[in-house]
Amino acid sequence: MKPILLTLSFLLYLTASLAQTTPDTYVEVLYFHGKQRCVTCKAIESCTREVIDEQFNAQVKEGKVRFRAIDISTPDGEKLADRYRVSRSSLFINGWNNGKESRNDLTLFAFRNARSHTELFKQEVKETIVQLLK
Repeated sequence: MKPILLTLSFLLYLTASLAQTTPDTYVEVLYFHGKQRCVTCKAIESCTREVIDEQFNAQVKEGKVRFRAIDISTPDGEKLADRYRVSRSSLFINGWNNGKESRNDLTLFAFRNARSHTELFKQEVKETIVQLLK
């Protein structure tokens, strides 16, 4: 009887752990880039990472916020870039809710502000993530 209870307890623990690491509702930040990147492209990635690291560390650990840098010159990166219809550096902050994606293309805003208006850029990234987490 004890082995069965131990096994059931372990399975319940495992199920609860998996449920916590893969929430149905999360925010996915996608930064697409190629092999060659300009100063602005690098600023977009670094500023976005700073916001996520400084403002959403707990949500990252919970799996509620995810960041991916995708090199579109690789085969896997190219496939994802095709799905998002991007051919150059791009920034998307997307909300996922029960398998449905809500895309937010911040590429133009990012190129206009990541270097010259860094705090404005960071604030917009933060606010977009906060709104999508609601």
